[in-house]
Amino acid sequence: MTAPRLASGIWVAAYLARLGQRTIPAYVLRRGDDTAGAVAVKVARLDGTAQLWLREWDFQTDLRPWRAVLDGAEAQIDARIAREAAQDPDLWVVEIESRDGATLLNGME
Repeated sequence: MTAPRLASGIWVAAYLARLGQRTIPAYVLRRGDDTAGAVAVKVARLDGTAQLWLREWDFQTDLRPWRAVLDGAEAQIDARIAREAAQDPDLWVVEIESRDGATLLNGME
């Protein structure tokens, strides 16, 4: 039996608080559905590059781990986010500013 999913708005608030405790700047770029919106995390490395993290279903483990799905120029990441948002009006987008790429997503299921 899988654990109940946490509402997206609550998850984002908890994630921002966790980042704030580690003094990692983070912003909500796009607010999605409070209850069931998917969340995308953009990690801006402040050198013109970024990563995009999404949760993807792993059918072998029946879990939804966070995965870096794209790593490259920040403009490329922004374009991908725009495409994702066009397909999913409920999408949340959180941007982190982290030179070393720290996301603190481990344990944030």
